[in-house]
Amino acid sequence: MCGRYVTPEIAEAERNLMVHWLEYERSYNVAPTDRVPVVRWVDGARQALRMRWGLVPFFARGVPPKYSTINAAIENVRRAPSWRSPWSRSQRYLMVASGFFEWHVLAGGGKRPYYITCADQPVFTFAGLWDRSVAADGTEMLSCALITMPPNALMAEIHNAKQRMPAILAAEDRDPWLQGTPEEAWTALKQYPAETMVAHPVSPRVNTPRNNDAELLQPMT
Repeated sequence: MCGRYVTPEIAEAERNLMVHWLEYERSYNVAPTDRVPVVRWVDGARQALRMRWGLVPFFARGVPPKYSTINAAIENVRRAPSWRSPWSRSQRYLMVASGFFEWHVLAGGGKRPYYITCADQPVFTFAGLWDRSVAADGTEMLSCALITMPPNALMAEIHNAKQRMPAILAAEDRDPWLQGTPEEAWTALKQYPAETMVAHPVSPRVNTPRNNDAELLQPMT
């Protein structure tokens, strides 16, 4: 799974995704339930906005489910109740990032956090699904989940307990994912090559969401 990541500076995001954000502050430790910057396809154009990370299905009437919905396993995207409706309605989006964290389980116990980036994309995007849920009082909630898949060789070594990785899109696959047919979007979901990813261990300070500063990205010896 992927439970923490880093957003880029807003100018970097706008330049790479060709959109304009009215607001968002860079976060070095994005956590579930945060309102995160995303891009979706609306009325023939890219739309930048923020959504709650942790999908609230339309049938939940604005009430977040008790189970985790931050990640949607690729194996279940087209059949699980929480994901199949957004998938069938082509409610796909891009989650913009400059890196993410995963935890390696140590042989003697405990976990070591790693920071992972894409060497060929300083700003990259996760593929995900979004939904709209309306509460009894009429309040609208837009929320999202990112898609996960089996790991490449690097991620299998780092994320050795869960054996998963986020669905990172190649730059040329962003448009097919956002605005393509379901078949084109499905083809865009590829395992990102291990040789184009870079990782290093970081401070366990990242374990606490309230720690949110650039020092979290520094390598640990």
